[in-house]
Amino acid sequence: MKKLLIIVLVMVGMKVAAQPYKTQNVIIITLDGFRWQEVFTGADSILLNNKNLVKNTDDYKNKYWNSNPAVRREMLMPFLWESIAKNGQIYGNRHIGCNVNVANPYWFSYPGYSEILCGFADKRINSNSYGPNPNINVLEFINQTQEFNGKVAAFSSWAAFPDILNKTRSGLPVNSAFDKVPESESNPQIDMLNKMQTQLPDVFYGVRLDALTFNIGFEYLKTKRPRVLYLAFDETDDFAHEGKYDYYLNSANYTDSFIKELWHWIQSDEDYRDKTTLLITVDHGRGVGEPGWRNHGRALLGHSSETWFAVIGPDTPAIGEVSGGQYYNAQYAQTLASLLGVKYVNEKPLGVIISKVTENKSLISQVNIEK
Repeated sequence: MKKLLIIVLVMVGMKVAAQPYKTQNVIIITLDGFRWQEVFTGADSILLNNKNLVKNTDDYKNKYWNSNPAVRREMLMPFLWESIAKNGQIYGNRHIGCNVNVANPYWFSYPGYSEILCGFADKRINSNSYGPNPNINVLEFINQTQEFNGKVAAFSSWAAFPDILNKTRSGLPVNSAFDKVPESESNPQIDMLNKMQTQLPDVFYGVRLDALTFNIGFEYLKTKRPRVLYLAFDETDDFAHEGKYDYYLNSANYTDSFIKELWHWIQSDEDYRDKTTLLITVDHGRGVGEPGWRNHGRALLGHSSETWFAVIGPDTPAIGEVSGGQYYNAQYAQTLASLLGVKYVNEKPLGVIISKVTENKSLISQVNIEK
């Protein structure tokens, strides 16, 4: 507790030192429980041909199937492969020896998101209903610097994120599930989206549809101009648990279109163009085959610890699909903070910076503390 208090006190008054990188903004996107298998090889033939998981197999074969895995993956997520991977980096294809895993021992959502956002695995966090996260997260840390204070925000489909990001302690604006954007921050577009939240079916019993999360977060980006934004989507995991492989594929496909729309806007805006790093990843993997694919978690299935990530930005060399190496979700927090010129510290050891993501191998980013 004393260590945590010291960190909080040290954070007060921080300002970012001279920035060695071009990155001025960071956007994090997560697709809950979306497997690396689909990312790197496209639709799974075993699941696609299962009548219990896909209602109209012929229609979905026309939409997502090709005997060539490289073609198949582009059919599913065209923008990820035609733009993000081509002009950035993508990790996690275990067929070519690139392994990405969670470091936490549980392999489900709350521990997974805490690991991503805090930069380390905490064995205490062993439930999706854990309650407020006792750990400071990287968004909270960055928000306490002079340069980024009030310029960090998070939007999520799942209602657990106010606890994961400890909204009460951190003071971060966290819009989750069916939260309305306050009237003081609204505009006609936001007003319409706020209204739609109450008019669409509650498909997943308390989880907002990803299209609403995206468009509310996107509108916030365009109007409030945050420097750090987190968008957390949930439908891929929800449809998998319900055994709907067709909808799982559809969700990944239109999330890819969200990312395309977002990136095109970023590259058209003077404040964000060639100044923004985008990271896309997942909180956990899931099992294989049927019924394995429907579920995840260490107690249930192997492979649930297997994840992936993609990065694009002005400081990230365009090396495409990375082969070889072992990476962990715990490494993202410090990597992204370093790109912003912030040396992220916490009371627990952090995952090391992913050096391939940056051009500057000396990684001299640091913060000055004002007394």
